[in-house]
Amino acid sequence: MTLYTALVDDAGLFPPTSLHMDEALARYQRDVERGNPVLTHRFLCPASRLDRLRGKDYRPRRIGLIVDTPELPPFDDLPVDIVEMPLPDGTSVAALADRLGLPDGVRLFAEVAPGKMAITVPDGMGLKVRCGGLAADAFPPVEHLAMFLKFCADNEVPFKATAGLHHAVRHFDPSLGVDRHGFLNLALAVCEAVEGRDPAPVLRATDVGHLVRVAQAVPEETAKQARRLLVSYGSCSTNTPVEDLRTLGLIEEDS
Repeated sequence: MTLYTALVDDAGLFPPTSLHMDEALARYQRDVERGNPVLTHRFLCPASRLDRLRGKDYRPRRIGLIVDTPELPPFDDLPVDIVEMPLPDGTSVAALADRLGLPDGVRLFAEVAPGKMAITVPDGMGLKVRCGGLAADAFPPVEHLAMFLKFCADNEVPFKATAGLHHAVRHFDPSLGVDRHGFLNLALAVCEAVEGRDPAPVLRATDVGHLVRVAQAVPEETAKQARRLLVSYGSCSTNTPVEDLRTLGLIEEDS
């Protein structure tokens, strides 16, 4: 269970679900009441919608702020623990952090394109990787994602993932004509990287039975190291990841 505990952030405001704020908060509140251990109960909110969130009576217990505005808006009245934004070209992670001036207790995750990973990440900060989107070209090749994971494992850099991870196992999406990365593939690939192996074969795997056997064989210490790297990933559905893990027999029915 270590590998899946507090794995999924609530990205209900984002495509393709794109819930209205009221709907997203109502679902979030239901999830908190149910208390499923797979969910982080971190509510991902675009900076451009913070004022809408402030106008609601219900407040999430944790907020991940996704910067989609030219400037970072004030958020000291909200329980923000993570700020995510793209790393501008020619800017270092340290320089971005200096510019943002985040308060203590708020971690920066800078989004980068997987591939050539010549980057320095200061302690207490992390990276963010996009695993898909609304078009085929938003899905990174296995080789690039594997390179990203290996970099994070070799340099002990924590990271968050977003977009495209709709189901546990890699599968073909005929509507986009692309193979979608699976969130189980991703988690197991981090385990492979932690143990010094190439993460690409597991990222590419589509054999459900094989992936389940690999998952069941992950040593506890490897799972702990992997999750120190893989902080969480954002999913527009908070139910599907839980149901997928139950169906695969990787978590208990009442989890």
